[in-house]
Amino acid sequence: MNFLRTLFWIVITVVTVVFSANNWKTVTINLWGGMQADAKLPALLLLAFLLGALPVYAWQRALRWRLGRRLELAERAAAEARGPAEEPQEPILPPGATPIAVPPAV
Repeated sequence: MNFLRTLFWIVITVVTVVFSANNWKTVTINLWGGMQADAKLPALLLLAFLLGALPVYAWQRALRWRLGRRLELAERAAAEARGPAEEPQEPILPPGATPIAVPPAV
């Protein structure tokens, strides 16, 4: 499975490098107030991707944190409902019976 994951990332890296090499052109971005900025196309696409992925990543991390807290609280409530761990009791013998000593396992 690690091989497939590594192969996947290698393919993604190669595709990204080939795309960047073929599209290494300067593009002009029109900003507010008549300002313009020049940027390389791959850098602009990477910036746009990261700006779109950041809110989704933050939402996913917050969701995982919240669910982890809920799970922790549920586990704590279940442990409290069970009560303290019971100690093993001595076996109940009939009247007149003598216990047999069992040697410890080696």
